[in-house]
Amino acid sequence: MFWMMAAVFFCSAALTGVARAYALHRGMVDRPNRRSSHTLDTPRGGGIAFVLVYLSVLTGSFFSPIEGVRLTDTFFFALLLGGGLVALVGFIDDHRHLPARLRFSVHLAAAVVAVWVLGAPPVNLASWAPAGDWWMSILFVIALVWLLNLYNFMDGIDAIAGLQGITVLCQGAVILILTPSGLDAAYWLLMLASAIAGFLLWNWPPAKIFMGDAASGFVGFSLGVIALYTANHYPISIWSWLILLGVFAVDATWTLGVRVLRGERWYEAHAKHAYQILARHRQALNDATGMSIEQARAEAHKWVVVRILLINLFWLMPLAWLASVAPSYGLLLTLIAFLPLSLLAWRLGAGRDW
Repeated sequence: MFWMMAAVFFCSAALTGVARAYALHRGMVDRPNRRSSHTLDTPRGGGIAFVLVYLSVLTGSFFSPIEGVRLTDTFFFALLLGGGLVALVGFIDDHRHLPARLRFSVHLAAAVVAVWVLGAPPVNLASWAPAGDWWMSILFVIALVWLLNLYNFMDGIDAIAGLQGITVLCQGAVILILTPSGLDAAYWLLMLASAIAGFLLWNWPPAKIFMGDAASGFVGFSLGVIALYTANHYPISIWSWLILLGVFAVDATWTLGVRVLRGERWYEAHAKHAYQILARHRQALNDATGMSIEQARAEAHKWVVVRILLINLFWLMPLAWLASVAPSYGLLLTLIAFLPLSLLAWRLGAGRDW
């Protein structure tokens, strides 16, 4: 496993360099504006590199199975068809803006494919554990569409989307490895984490390239597919995955809710997420120390993503493990996990004017 992870990492890192050269050649550059969290022109779309690497590994392993590692048809086709659709529309959008209605339609189709192929997992609420109900399938389609979009919303400062993806995947892999016969699924999680890590070499503050819509949507969608698949086939609760995704889920949902209540055009670009506000506050402190603008920004982004990493490791991970051990308490544990995150979003003024 280690050598395969290393190969995936280096292939992803090398291909990201190619993607950066391509983005510069095609003029795919994000230029700073009042909503930006960067100060220099930066190429975008680099995440397509790890998407291609991961899908290539999946496809190769499907047709030439790896000894001792199981890859089911449902998991493969959910990621290849659904994830491929999401990545394709995102790749086109990275080149030229697509109408929101078209993007949403593709996202909805991908989510329907994934839930239809994988099925809705049981949701344990005390002694009640419904499974297979049509309304649960609809709920998971909506959740999957929201997850892939919120991941795009949360990709607003250097390294945040990549590091979050790696952390959630690795934590989920640890929980699976601790369960009976969970090593197979953990393998595919660690492969995706390795692919994202290769990209993160280029995206670490100060970022040399941004992830782009193709990859951010793919990561969000893949995390949802992984959650559905593992909750259906392994002793890990869907609540565990929701807890692991807590930082992104709470920030994006809280910010959206506040903007809707304020009567704003919630679908328009903005910089009102809690993590963006925190990064600006930290950058202002760095500016006061005499750092250059670019150094102050990079250090602020590092400060924020490291704090998110610590929250994931020392707050969300233990609760996610408990939710897998005692799924009937999953809802309660999720509420406990989300409460301080919600208070932090409120305290920072997420969704409000700044």
